[in-house]
Amino acid sequence: MKRFVVAGVALAFAFTVMLPGVSHSAGYNENTGCGLGNQLFKEIGQDSVLFQIVAVTTNGILGNQTFAISSGTLGCKKPTKVVENEKVQKFVADNMDTIAQDIATGRGESLDTLAELMGIPAEKKAEFYASLQSNFTKIYTSESVQSADVIDNISSIN
Repeated sequence: MKRFVVAGVALAFAFTVMLPGVSHSAGYNENTGCGLGNQLFKEIGQDSVLFQIVAVTTNGILGNQTFAISSGTLGCKKPTKVVENEKVQKFVADNMDTIAQDIATGRGESLDTLAELMGIPAEKKAEFYASLQSNFTKIYTSESVQSADVIDNISSIN
């Protein structure tokens, strides 16, 4: 019984002392993000702390925000360009010489793979390859350039 009393007091403390600051911040969406919680409860008391708690709890329990962000649903905005950084990093690190040769010629299997990993649409691949070829010296800045620098240089050009 003492545990329930202690838990109740702790919960009351959280609601009265710590959470009122949340209600004074900009907007509920900035606090709770997007997801099913916001979609289900958006018509009732969006500025209230109770709404924010229920929305966040719903999102947390159902684990739907990751899906919503990836798919652009439930009020989330889908990223326009998704890059699998680990795969790109590994691929570039393992294929530095081949990528350099293909960039210099403006075509090749390693460029096809790199474009695929970076999420370049098929209709924009030729433009991507031409851009890389014309900026070769900005991508491979020296003989000792590191793969991370190559990736950063490609990203800054693209």
